[in-house]
Amino acid sequence: METVSAESVRMQKVLRQLEEWGICGILYTHPPLPTVEIALAYWKDIPEATHCKNLFFRNHKGDKHYLVIFECSKQLNIRDLEQRLKQGKLSFASAERMHKYLGVTPGSVSPFGLINDQHHEVSLFIDKQLMSVPSLSFHPNDNTASVVISTADFIRFLAYCGNKYELISFDD
Repeated sequence: METVSAESVRMQKVLRQLEEWGICGILYTHPPLPTVEIALAYWKDIPEATHCKNLFFRNHKGDKHYLVIFECSKQLNIRDLEQRLKQGKLSFASAERMHKYLGVTPGSVSPFGLINDQHHEVSLFIDKQLMSVPSLSFHPNDNTASVVISTADFIRFLAYCGNKYELISFDD
């Protein structure tokens, strides 16, 4: 009997949901890519997309959660981010919080995890420069694959999910 990994189940859930919502994506499989640094060697074969870094934070009290999305080559200073977001002191969310709110494990964080956030508890902050590129690439809640979708379809995806999001500038 063939066993199905939890990662495969998470990926299939994302792909089914995208199909149900009429969002077309191109799936690329690759070895596990837990960090951008490792991923760059494989993403070079996916030239049509802007690859994103997705960071999951919580506020100081631990009662608010944020997904921050920006182009993968940019560096982010957490103190600068705190000033930009105006949400108080931030820290990286634990693996337990990632699983609870996004249904993902470390190294697989992506906006596709929002399909698991039934109560819309995660707020997004997205680099507004991403809105000017034709397509974006994210892990489908499993870091053994990347899904490329158009930026327009990404905005549709966010509308279907229903989470609050804000476009911010990382270059000011």
